[in-house]
Formats: sequence, C-alpha cells, structure tokens
Amino acid sequence: MQVIRAENIRKCFGDFAALDNINIDIGAGDFFGLFGPNGAGKTTMLRILTGQIQPSSGEAFVLGDNVKNSVEVKKKIGIVPEYESPPSFLTPEEFLSFVCSVREIDEKNVGYWLDFFDLSRKKKTLCKDLSKGMRQKLMLASAFIHEPEILFLDEPFINLDPIYQKKIRNYLKDYVENNGTIFLCSHILEIAEKLCNKITIINNGKIIGNGRLDELRKRKDESLEDVFCRLVEDEER
Repeated sequence: MQVIRAENIRKCFGDFAALDNINIDIGAGDFFGLFGPNGAGKTTMLRILTGQIQPSSGEAFVLGDNVKNSVEVKKKIGIVPEYESPPSFLTPEEFLSFVCSVREIDEKNVGYWLDFFDLSRKKKTLCKDLSKGMRQKLMLASAFIHEPEILFLDEPFINLDPIYQKKIRNYLKDYVENNGTIFLCSHILEIAEKLCNKITIINNGKIIGNGRLDELRKRKDESLEDVFCRLVEDEER
C-alpha cells in the first residue's frame, strides 16, 4: 500500500529552485532514504512532506492526506527534525508529558522512553543543561512515543554515540518489520546502507538516482557511498 506520494514537487525561494520536479512513491513497510550533498534539497523535501512548508507547485500525499492539510498529516506521523532541540526550560519528563498532551495520548509510556534512552536519571534536569546527545535522544523519544505509522527522520544519528546508533538502528529495523514506514535523510551512509531498501539521490534539487542499491550499482562491490559519490560527480560534470 502506498503511504507517501510526491508528484512533480517544485519549491522555489525567490528565483532559486530548491526542488525541481521531484516524484517519490513509498509503500507501507519501506525504509526509504533520501540522500544528497549539503544544500541538495533533502530537508526541504522532508519539510514539505510533513506539512511544515508548502510546495510552489505539485502535490504530495501522506497516508491519503494532502500535505496542504498539515494538521491531519502531523497527527499521524513522527518527526525528528535536523538541529531542533526540546524546549530549554522543560525537563525531559515534562517535555514528553507535553508531547503526550498535545497528541492526546496517555502518559503511560513516558517512563519507558526515558528508560530506553537512559534519561531517567536526568528526567528532572532542564533540557538546556543536557548534552547534545541527550537532547537528540529526547527528540527521538518524542517522535516514537505515540507509535506513528510513519517516521520522518532528518539526521537521526547525529550526536549519538556508537552504542545508541546501534540501539536506534535495531529499533528502526523492528519498526519496519512491523509494517512501519521510514523516510530518512542522513549523511551517515554506512548506517543508511544497512537499513534502506529504497534510495533516492538528489543534487541541485533534482533526482539523479532512484531505486534499490543493487539497481544503482555499476559493480557488485560498490557501497552506497561509492554510488552516491559517482552519481553526484557525474551530475556535476
């Protein structure tokens, strides 16, 4: 079943086209990765699909809802944005309780996610006094806590140590095996290669590669990093 569809998406900021004629189809249970150099348009695409900004033209749908109906879309998804932190003057416990209140769900899972991310001993500490890694864990917890059908993750592994990178990787694998769907943007291609079954590579706002990794390889031993660099370099020429 198709759960994310983008049709001819174009996004302009003044005269600059950040995205130009982007088409994406993602089914339930897919682990989809969108990759590209800095400034390629990855975060812009994620923000359009999550209803944070509107496309200049084209249409996109998430779980049957047009992304222009952003409230309905946001109810059904979990988002980990790039560079965003939890409110400085709330504690982790207060922040997750606030998320539960906004999403109108029971707070029974707050303790579970504090334990999962080893934040229980810091649950009364103001977020401004947490390390970057702890704030990232809290943002992940806030996206997972309502058990959404789709996760949109923008650089989810940033600031995490190897132990928690592995723990999150295993959690996401289980999530997809249980028919959850993930839209991932990341520069950590070594991790992404182990997770994604569908890949789109963009550069300068345009798709330059799309499909499974084995379809994009020229050689059997090419890694995702190799494919990424080759396609970007070819396009730049």
